[in-house]
Amino acid sequence: MPIFDKVRELAIIQSSAAVLDWDQETYLPHHATQYRADQLAWLAARAHELATSNAWKNDLEFAETTTQNSEPILAANLKELRREFDRATKLPLELVTRDSMACSLAKHSWADARKRSDFSSFAPHLEKLLEIAREKAELWGYDSEPYDALLDGYERATSTTAVADLFDAMRPALRDISSQAVEKSSAQRSCLPLGPYPIAAQQKFNAQVAEAIGFNFQAGRIDTTTHPFCATLGPRDVRLTNRYLESDFTSSLSGVLHEAGHGLYEQGLPVSDFGLPSGKPVSLGIHESQSRLWENHVGRSRSFWEKWYPVAQEIFPQLTNFSLQSFLNHLWRAEFSPIRVEADEATYDLHILLRFDLERRMMNGTLSVPDVPHAWNEGFRELFGFNPPDDRHGCLQDIHWSMGGMGYFATYTLGNINSAQLFAAAKRDSVVAAAIEQADYAPLLAWLTKSVHSHGATMDPTELIRHATGNVPSTDDYLAHLKSRYN
Repeated sequence: MPIFDKVRELAIIQSSAAVLDWDQETYLPHHATQYRADQLAWLAARAHELATSNAWKNDLEFAETTTQNSEPILAANLKELRREFDRATKLPLELVTRDSMACSLAKHSWADARKRSDFSSFAPHLEKLLEIAREKAELWGYDSEPYDALLDGYERATSTTAVADLFDAMRPALRDISSQAVEKSSAQRSCLPLGPYPIAAQQKFNAQVAEAIGFNFQAGRIDTTTHPFCATLGPRDVRLTNRYLESDFTSSLSGVLHEAGHGLYEQGLPVSDFGLPSGKPVSLGIHESQSRLWENHVGRSRSFWEKWYPVAQEIFPQLTNFSLQSFLNHLWRAEFSPIRVEADEATYDLHILLRFDLERRMMNGTLSVPDVPHAWNEGFRELFGFNPPDDRHGCLQDIHWSMGGMGYFATYTLGNINSAQLFAAAKRDSVVAAAIEQADYAPLLAWLTKSVHSHGATMDPTELIRHATGNVPSTDDYLAHLKSRYN
């Protein structure tokens, strides 16, 4: 089908840009920043030209008029291609190029500002990206507020109001759970034996764990970067990145489990459909459900560590006389921390509530960029009870705004909700449940591949969750999980 040929050509352009972007985040020399920005902007422009061309439109219309309703996967692919086309054609080429250039430069500015804890040096870039985000929102259109248009790019078929209502309903329970968890952890405090935990040893252990849960190192690898992420550079090329603390090996292990969860989703998509909707992840809320499922429901469980703790003790000798229960108390500890990526399960979502609120206010114009640090600290103090020590531990800690990711943060909590519902559904299969208790995760991965990964983006997120679990998305399993772990 001609339209699918064009989709695959677009995938080649976009995956080539992904290679350059991955390199930018890992090994690019600082002085190469400007030319890399030029390269990525050029590729973004070519991709946009192809995906909005008359030839693309004609081939799409021809496919739509000749498709039989009896071919559900084909019909689902065309439906999503139509949505993407209509969205893409609303943005002029000049704006797409300007957006790509601004993001490339902003990411390097953010990294430098973060090191120096200097928000003011990053602020002009955030101003420019915010202007672009508002411009795109107006062109795309929205039902209630500009944030709707941005959220739809990450979590289709939802709305800002729906997410806000969900978060507001969860807020009291999350506040209670986090407070109780922090109090309980304080009474049961168990400190990990002093490091150093050598980085090379951590990398060895992390790779063993990632491979054991199913990550295919013949189709992926792990590298080091400032902010951990997963990038798909091709149908058999999934890159994980991580960072390391020599004082605590569990930080990097959680990072690898999280990113490997993303990677397992990408590796579980139909390879032959790479570039097509049926070969793409459906949304970030579903994507995040996979990373949080492996990081938290698997990687923080007693059964996981009954198998892996003896291995960790061999690799890190200082753990030899540190009991499994003491280690689990350390792993399950809850504390109010300023850093989102290092937050425990009990307090993590409070970080997302803060960012979601600030993003909405920035987008609707009630929060100006110069006031972001103050607003961040004020909101953080209301949720956590103290101020971050500086901007590096506050409003500069995340890469998302610098990469133009306004509208992204809500999907983290949506992912937490989805992860609990999927994990509970998987365990209703007796074979999966029995294997999980033995720290054998092949049946769980097979269940996820069949129930989630293999469908790509042929269903909306809500439809996919209902198909996989038998119920519409609900906070019940997630709140029950948190209460069970921390009560």
